[in-house]
Amino acid sequence: MMEEEELEFVEELEAVLQLTPDVQLAIEQSLANIDEVVNKIRLKIRRLDDNIRTVVRGQTNVGQDGRQALEEAQKAIQQLFGKIKDIKDKAEKSEQMVKEITRDIKQLDHAKRHLTTSITTLNHLHMLAGGVDSLEAMTRRRQYGEVANLLQGVMNVLEHFYKYMGIPQIRQLSERVKAAQTELGQQILADFEEAFPSQGTKRPGGPSNVLRDACLVANILDPRIKQEIIKKFIKQHLSEYLVLFQENQDVAWLDKIDRRYAWIKRQLVDYEEKYGRMFPREWYMTERIAVEFCHITRTELAKIMRTRAKEIEVKLLLFAIQRTTNFEGFLAKRFSGCTLTDGTLKKLESPPPSTNPFLEDEPAPEIEELAMEKGDLDQPKKPKAPDNPFHGIVSKCFEPHLYVYIESQDKNLGELIDRFVADFKAQGPPKPNTDEGGAVLPSCADLFVYYKKCMVQCSQLSTGEPMIALTTIFQKYLREYAWKILSGNLPKTTSSSGGLTISSLLKEKEGSEVAKFTLEELCLICSILSTAEYCLATTQQLEEKLKEKVDVSLIERINLTGEMDTFSTVISSSIQLLVQDLDAACDPALTAMSKMQWQNVEHVGDQSPYVTSVILHIKQNVPIIRDNLASTRKYFTQFCIKFANSFIPKFITHLFKCKPISMVGAEQLLLDTHSLKMVLLDLPSIGSQVVRKAPASYTKIVVKGMTRAEMILKVVMAPHEPLVVFVDNYIKLLTDCNTETFQKILDMKGLKRSEQSSMLELLRQRLPAPPSGPEGSSSLSLLAPTPEQESSRIRKLEKLIKKRL
Repeated sequence: MMEEEELEFVEELEAVLQLTPDVQLAIEQSLANIDEVVNKIRLKIRRLDDNIRTVVRGQTNVGQDGRQALEEAQKAIQQLFGKIKDIKDKAEKSEQMVKEITRDIKQLDHAKRHLTTSITTLNHLHMLAGGVDSLEAMTRRRQYGEVANLLQGVMNVLEHFYKYMGIPQIRQLSERVKAAQTELGQQILADFEEAFPSQGTKRPGGPSNVLRDACLVANILDPRIKQEIIKKFIKQHLSEYLVLFQENQDVAWLDKIDRRYAWIKRQLVDYEEKYGRMFPREWYMTERIAVEFCHITRTELAKIMRTRAKEIEVKLLLFAIQRTTNFEGFLAKRFSGCTLTDGTLKKLESPPPSTNPFLEDEPAPEIEELAMEKGDLDQPKKPKAPDNPFHGIVSKCFEPHLYVYIESQDKNLGELIDRFVADFKAQGPPKPNTDEGGAVLPSCADLFVYYKKCMVQCSQLSTGEPMIALTTIFQKYLREYAWKILSGNLPKTTSSSGGLTISSLLKEKEGSEVAKFTLEELCLICSILSTAEYCLATTQQLEEKLKEKVDVSLIERINLTGEMDTFSTVISSSIQLLVQDLDAACDPALTAMSKMQWQNVEHVGDQSPYVTSVILHIKQNVPIIRDNLASTRKYFTQFCIKFANSFIPKFITHLFKCKPISMVGAEQLLLDTHSLKMVLLDLPSIGSQVVRKAPASYTKIVVKGMTRAEMILKVVMAPHEPLVVFVDNYIKLLTDCNTETFQKILDMKGLKRSEQSSMLELLRQRLPAPPSGPEGSSSLSLLAPTPEQESSRIRKLEKLIKKRL
């Protein structure tokens, strides 16, 4: 079948392939020796068959040898298993023999252990029985020194018999020990009651050795015995205080609060002398007396202040608060506070050092105020004060009455602002300052020093709602200071609208000059700007400090952003006034420039008079402003940038009004423009002995704006024929080229409307689309833009905005 298929395949192949006679001849020649090749292949096949038969026969012998080896291995394994079983049997027999040998030894060990335990228990029982008898006898004889040592030993021994309480004798001894403890407690309390009776104020002249030993016993007894002793002793020790400072006594009122603290100090000294050795040191009796005195004082003061609330004045309240906080500081220096159990105490924090009054160390309001008045801001800072665990332990009672303090501060701050206003009117604006920069108004520092004093006083009493109320007062008078002292004293312009407007700045009436600010007024504006900057920075620090002082739950209610925005507005208004003043001073010169007959200029000379006038005004104003803003350099830079952004577009606007212009006139204007450009580049350091490089942001604005003015004049100077060359030159020189600017340039050249129409049409044809200039958002044609042009402009504007942001 396969041969038939091959023949069919060959026939099909021959039917498909039509070979040439030459190819067929070559194939027949190559097949001439096919028989010889076939014979060689058959010989190789016979050899391979012989090799295969040999290998198969060899494998048959190997299989027989493998079966024999496997049988021998199985026999060896069976023999080994038998030997292992014999060894295991012998080991089990050996283990049984060892157990029989050691059984007697174990019994002896158990007997010895039980015997030892029995002897020890009997000894403990003997000690317990004897100890209980001795304890009862010593208790009756009040031998507390021996009882303290014996009682502890008896209690330790009794611990060994807890598991034997089912035995009647043991249970009886335990009950006797408990009865002895109860009797000791009652007896010791009776002894203390006899020595320190609750009724009456007379006390023994000195400590008692019996009571001192009784305290050692009380340390071992139920803790309630110790607490009762402490409670009764302190109550008896402070009973005189309650009598002397009763509510109906004149000495109990706030004006004599010092006497309370003087009394307890004497009592503490008296206690140390008479009873310091009677109570164990770990009882901290001196501190406990002081703490109980504080609790009683806080309760009594709160009660009497509720009764006589109408009599509380702010001076009296502050006096009482100051004396109380001083006393709490005294306690912190004397005691550790380990006996305090109430949760009304808090830790005081020390802020980081800074020249700002709200970031200084705060040892005391008086010290802080004195340091601020003297200006000692560079002195070494004190180390952080230790925490005061007694803070608020008495002074907490004043918190419900802090509304008196808040109302007083509201009134005082109102009077302070009024005094600032009156002083400003009386003293007039600050004197020109050319040495240390713009002077900050003294009232500003006074205001924030007063703020700090109020904040410290209030935070020492409460970090809750009173701090929020005080913050509201701070906000009110920060705004009033910004309005009445700063904004209210900014010089007013002579414009009828109350300020310089765009229309007044562009007024073209020759000779109409808006009145400039005087030297004093310029200094005043700079001083107000410097003050507003100081207020802005200090208000931010005030907000941070208030958030540190107030409770965590109230932090979100502290927000002085509105007040900081108010001071920022004052800064912006001040800078705008300075810019408008200098801008308005240059206005007449620019108007004169636009009114000159530029077509009649016959030769190019030095800079024109209007340039000299502009430079004169710049040299008059800028050094004064720079010197008075030396401490606020960034705002001087803002002034320069805003002036450049205002003056340069106005100069170009007036430049377009100079028409017609001759070639010589254009050259003169180009010279004038270059002179103004150099003056503007040097404006930040003009008239200064110290030459400082102008900020890059300012230089970029000047170069860009004045270069555009120069390019406009260069286009005006270029011949307008041939038209194509003129239009191409315009597109090349002005990157923001458009038909509106081109129209103005043609007017400056004095071309007729008939000539302009053909040039405008040529410009529209040759304008690139989309625009390639940096200000692609400008209009490129007077015609309505196509949708494609509008889309391109929007994309260009988006790119420009993203780049600037």
